[in-house]
Amino acid sequence: MQELKLEIITYPHPTLRHASKPIVRVDAALRKIVSEMFDLMYAARGVGLAANQVDLPLRLFVVNLTAEKGTGEELVFINPVVSRPKSSEEAEEGCLSIPEVYGPVARPKQIHINAYSLDGQEMTATLDGLLARVIQHESDHLDGVLFPDKMNDSAQATIADDLTALESQFAMRQQASEIPTNDAIAQRLQDWETKYC
Repeated sequence: MQELKLEIITYPHPTLRHASKPIVRVDAALRKIVSEMFDLMYAARGVGLAANQVDLPLRLFVVNLTAEKGTGEELVFINPVVSRPKSSEEAEEGCLSIPEVYGPVARPKQIHINAYSLDGQEMTATLDGLLARVIQHESDHLDGVLFPDKMNDSAQATIADDLTALESQFAMRQQASEIPTNDAIAQRLQDWETKYC
Protein backbone atom coordinates (compact mmCIF):
# COMPACT_ATOMS: atom_id res chain seq x y z
CA MET A 1 0.00 0.00 0.00
CA GLN A 2 1.11 3.55 -0.64
CA GLU A 3 2.74 5.75 2.02
CA LEU A 4 0.02 6.96 4.35
CA LYS A 5 -0.45 10.58 5.30
CA LEU A 6 -2.83 10.71 8.21
CA GLU A 7 -5.30 13.52 8.69
CA ILE A 8 -8.49 13.89 10.68
CA ILE A 9 -11.49 13.41 8.40
CA THR A 10 -14.72 15.31 8.96
CA TYR A 11 -18.42 14.56 8.90
CA PRO A 12 -20.05 13.13 6.77
CA HIS A 13 -17.02 11.16 5.46
CA PRO A 14 -18.18 7.53 4.90
CA THR A 15 -15.41 6.05 7.08
CA LEU A 16 -17.00 7.72 10.11
CA ARG A 17 -20.03 5.42 9.58
CA HIS A 18 -17.95 2.30 8.94
CA ALA A 19 -18.07 -0.38 11.65
CA SER A 20 -14.43 -1.25 12.31
CA LYS A 21 -13.12 -4.80 12.40
CA PRO A 22 -10.97 -6.28 15.18
CA ILE A 23 -7.20 -6.06 14.69
CA VAL A 24 -5.38 -9.40 14.54
CA ARG A 25 -1.80 -8.16 13.99
CA VAL A 26 0.33 -5.27 15.20
CA ASP A 27 3.43 -4.33 13.21
CA ALA A 28 5.88 -1.42 13.01
CA ALA A 29 3.64 0.41 10.53
CA LEU A 30 0.67 0.23 12.92
CA ARG A 31 2.84 1.48 15.80
CA LYS A 32 3.83 4.45 13.64
CA ILE A 33 0.15 5.12 12.86
CA VAL A 34 -0.62 5.18 16.61
CA SER A 35 2.20 7.67 17.20
CA GLU A 36 0.89 9.89 14.40
CA MET A 37 -2.64 9.64 15.81
CA PHE A 38 -1.39 11.04 19.12
CA ASP A 39 0.35 13.90 17.27
CA LEU A 40 -2.82 14.74 15.32
CA MET A 41 -4.92 14.59 18.48
CA TYR A 42 -2.59 16.97 20.32
CA ALA A 43 -2.45 19.38 17.37
CA ALA A 44 -6.26 19.53 17.44
CA ARG A 45 -6.37 19.84 21.27
CA GLY A 46 -8.39 16.64 21.56
CA VAL A 47 -8.45 14.09 24.38
CA GLY A 48 -9.29 11.05 22.22
CA LEU A 49 -9.02 9.95 18.59
CA ALA A 50 -10.37 6.79 16.95
CA ALA A 51 -8.88 5.09 13.90
CA ASN A 52 -12.07 5.84 11.92
CA GLN A 53 -11.32 9.54 12.37
CA VAL A 54 -8.08 9.17 10.41
CA ASP A 55 -9.81 7.11 7.70
CA LEU A 56 -8.76 3.68 8.97
CA PRO A 57 -11.23 0.78 9.56
CA LEU A 58 -9.39 -0.60 12.59
CA ARG A 59 -10.72 -1.18 16.12
CA LEU A 60 -8.35 1.08 17.94
CA PHE A 61 -8.33 4.48 19.59
CA VAL A 62 -5.91 6.67 21.56
CA VAL A 63 -6.61 8.80 24.64
CA ASN A 64 -4.76 11.37 26.74
CA LEU A 65 -7.03 13.38 29.02
CA THR A 66 -4.55 16.29 29.22
CA ALA A 67 -4.68 16.85 25.42
CA GLU A 68 -1.02 17.79 25.68
CA LYS A 69 2.10 15.93 24.53
CA GLY A 70 4.52 15.11 27.31
CA THR A 71 1.95 15.31 30.10
CA GLY A 72 -0.67 12.90 31.40
CA GLU A 73 -0.87 9.28 30.30
CA GLU A 74 -0.99 8.12 26.69
CA LEU A 75 -3.44 5.22 26.45
CA VAL A 76 -3.93 2.95 23.43
CA PHE A 77 -7.03 0.74 23.26
CA ILE A 78 -7.04 -2.11 20.72
CA ASN A 79 -10.23 -4.16 20.20
CA PRO A 80 -12.00 -2.50 23.15
CA VAL A 81 -15.18 -3.94 24.64
CA VAL A 82 -17.29 -1.73 26.90
CA SER A 83 -19.66 -3.46 29.34
CA ARG A 84 -21.44 -3.23 32.72
CA PRO A 85 -22.86 0.30 32.37
CA LYS A 86 -24.07 1.88 35.62
CA SER A 87 -26.29 4.91 36.24
CA SER A 88 -26.33 7.85 33.82
CA GLU A 89 -25.21 11.44 33.50
CA GLU A 90 -25.41 14.11 30.82
CA ALA A 91 -22.49 16.27 29.69
CA GLU A 92 -21.56 18.36 26.67
CA GLU A 93 -19.52 16.60 24.01
CA GLY A 94 -17.74 17.65 20.86
CA CYS A 95 -15.75 15.76 18.23
CA LEU A 96 -12.63 16.49 16.19
CA SER A 97 -14.47 15.10 13.15
CA ILE A 98 -17.45 17.44 13.68
CA PRO A 99 -15.58 20.71 14.29
CA GLU A 100 -17.15 23.55 16.27
CA VAL A 101 -20.30 21.50 17.04
CA TYR A 102 -21.23 20.62 20.63
CA GLY A 103 -24.20 19.09 22.35
CA PRO A 104 -25.46 17.33 25.48
CA VAL A 105 -25.07 13.54 25.56
CA ALA A 106 -26.34 11.19 28.27
CA ARG A 107 -24.04 8.24 28.92
CA PRO A 108 -23.50 5.64 31.63
CA LYS A 109 -21.55 7.16 34.52
CA GLN A 110 -19.52 3.99 35.13
CA ILE A 111 -18.33 1.32 32.68
CA HIS A 112 -16.04 -1.68 32.48
CA ILE A 113 -13.45 -1.72 29.69
CA ASN A 114 -11.58 -4.71 28.30
CA ALA A 115 -8.95 -4.02 25.61
CA TYR A 116 -5.39 -4.71 24.52
CA SER A 117 -2.41 -2.36 24.62
CA LEU A 118 -0.04 -1.84 21.70
CA ASP A 119 2.33 -4.47 23.13
CA GLY A 120 -0.46 -7.06 23.44
CA GLN A 121 -1.14 -6.73 27.17
CA GLU A 122 -4.77 -7.25 28.14
CA MET A 123 -6.26 -4.34 30.05
CA THR A 124 -9.39 -4.50 32.18
CA ALA A 125 -10.71 -1.72 34.38
CA THR A 126 -13.86 -0.27 35.89
CA LEU A 127 -13.92 3.44 35.17
CA ASP A 128 -15.98 6.56 35.77
CA GLY A 129 -15.61 10.29 35.20
CA LEU A 130 -14.14 11.86 32.07
CA LEU A 131 -12.11 8.80 31.09
CA ALA A 132 -15.24 6.63 31.04
CA ARG A 133 -17.04 9.20 28.84
CA VAL A 134 -14.11 9.53 26.42
CA ILE A 135 -13.79 5.75 26.09
CA GLN A 136 -17.51 5.45 25.33
CA HIS A 137 -17.32 8.28 22.75
CA GLU A 138 -14.32 6.69 21.00
CA SER A 139 -15.81 3.17 21.18
CA ASP A 140 -18.92 4.53 19.46
CA HIS A 141 -16.70 5.78 16.63
CA LEU A 142 -15.49 2.22 16.05
CA ASP A 143 -19.11 1.18 15.53
CA GLY A 144 -19.83 4.07 13.15
CA VAL A 145 -21.80 6.00 15.79
CA LEU A 146 -21.32 9.77 16.24
CA PHE A 147 -22.20 11.83 19.31
CA PRO A 148 -25.15 13.67 17.66
CA ASP A 149 -26.77 10.22 17.22
CA LYS A 150 -26.93 10.04 21.03
CA MET A 151 -28.53 13.46 21.51
CA ASN A 152 -32.28 13.86 22.06
CA ASP A 153 -34.47 15.24 19.28
CA SER A 154 -34.61 18.82 20.56
CA ALA A 155 -30.83 18.95 21.05
CA GLN A 156 -30.29 17.47 17.57
CA ALA A 157 -32.47 20.21 16.12
CA THR A 158 -30.14 22.89 17.51
CA ILE A 159 -27.16 21.52 15.52
CA ALA A 160 -29.01 20.49 12.34
CA ASP A 161 -27.87 23.58 10.39
CA ASP A 162 -24.23 22.99 11.40
CA LEU A 163 -24.37 19.39 10.17
CA THR A 164 -26.03 20.47 6.90
CA ALA A 165 -23.22 22.99 6.33
CA LEU A 166 -20.59 20.26 6.89
CA GLU A 167 -22.45 17.97 4.45
CA SER A 168 -22.41 20.71 1.78
CA GLN A 169 -18.68 21.37 2.28
CA PHE A 170 -17.93 17.65 2.01
CA ALA A 171 -20.00 17.28 -1.19
CA MET A 172 -18.19 20.22 -2.79
CA ARG A 173 -14.77 18.84 -1.85
CA GLN A 174 -15.71 15.43 -3.25
CA GLN A 175 -16.96 16.97 -6.50
CA ALA A 176 -13.67 18.88 -6.75
CA SER A 177 -11.79 15.54 -6.34
CA GLU A 178 -10.18 16.74 -3.10
CA ILE A 179 -11.76 13.69 -1.43
CA PRO A 180 -11.96 10.27 -3.16
CA THR A 181 -15.28 8.86 -4.36
CA ASN A 182 -17.26 6.68 -1.94
CA ASP A 183 -16.35 3.61 -4.04
CA ALA A 184 -12.64 4.43 -3.81
CA ILE A 185 -12.96 4.96 -0.05
CA ALA A 186 -14.74 1.58 0.34
CA GLN A 187 -12.00 -0.19 -1.63
CA ARG A 188 -9.29 1.42 0.50
CA LEU A 189 -11.01 0.35 3.71
CA GLN A 190 -11.21 -3.20 2.41
CA ASP A 191 -7.47 -3.18 1.64
CA TRP A 192 -6.70 -2.10 5.22
CA GLU A 193 -9.00 -4.76 6.67
CA THR A 194 -7.26 -7.42 4.58
CA LYS A 195 -3.91 -6.30 6.01
CA TYR A 196 -4.77 -5.98 9.70
CA CYS A 197 -8.11 -7.68 10.45
